Amino acid sequence: MQVANVKAPAPGPRAEPRSRQLRLDLLHTFEAAARHLSFTRAGEELALSQPAVTRQVQQLEQSLGTPLFERRHRSLALTDAGRVMQRAVNDSLERLRDAAARVRAASPSRQVAITCTPGFASFWLIPRLSRFTAAHPEVDVRISATLNIVDLDRGNVDLAVRFVPIAAGRGPRLFEEAVQPMCAPSLLRDRKRPLKTPADLRHHTLLALDLKDAPLTVDWEPWLQLMGMEDVHMAHTMRFSVYVDAVAAAVAGHGIVIGRLPLLADMVREGKLVAPFRTPAASQRGYFITQAPQAARNPDAQAFIAWLQAEAAASATHPDERRT
Repeated sequence: MQVANVKAPAPGPRAEPRSRQLRLDLLHTFEAAARHLSFTRAGEELALSQPAVTRQVQQLEQSLGTPLFERRHRSLALTDAGRVMQRAVNDSLERLRDAAARVRAASPSRQVAITCTPGFASFWLIPRLSRFTAAHPEVDVRISATLNIVDLDRGNVDLAVRFVPIAAGRGPRLFEEAVQPMCAPSLLRDRKRPLKTPADLRHHTLLALDLKDAPLTVDWEPWLQLMGMEDVHMAHTMRFSVYVDAVAAAVAGHGIVIGRLPLLADMVREGKLVAPFRTPAASQRGYFITQAPQAARNPDAQAFIAWLQAEAAASATHPDERRT
């Protein structure tokens, strides 16, 4: 019986001994030293001592079996081998930077998009937002402050904070609203136009929202009912299309606005606004969180919801009214 003469497979390429493999940290140190032609300046850039840079360059030279620098008196110069290595290292680093840029560009950004009323955004959300971004610096927050109702099923929005009657609220409730007249502290010091009783409102200017098919005092109704007043009659009227502007006029001392709590609680605490009458009335409206379908799959949106709820729980239900 003959035995077939089978040749052994050709050996594959021999792996470099670990002692001769190029270490990336040594190449990084070499690149800095070759660029500066100074071990001292390379060390300053890399937060290494000059002897540490020297040792790492020597280790790389030993691994390659050839010197990379000419040590001259108080100066360095690259050898021919050093110039070859410098070109190769620079080319490799540039390719790595290009690859990293492409990977970053292809990676989807982390984002939470929220829609809410301009008043909620200006008076409550934005003053607190830095606490969320500090805890989640990798998440971009996009705020759409509008009175228009955004379709969460079709839009690129994760969350909506809706200001609606409590009976119509959907989703987690942040807080209920209470209302009461507010003005600048300077109006309380005006002796010619006192503000000691609700009847004194007749001496002042009404700062009102000009809403289609609605009376100018529509937002006052819960407070008027609490006071047993059918209507409020004031000397003059300023009309605004958005609540933010009406509040700005109140802060400037132009008249009386119906203050919404807790939206304006911070402004009262800061002394920008005061409540002449310590009688807030529940408006039977509140702020509710509504999620878009994709929000359930967005952990950053869920983190934002949890943060909103924590902030709402921490905020005061009613401000400390101030009188002067």
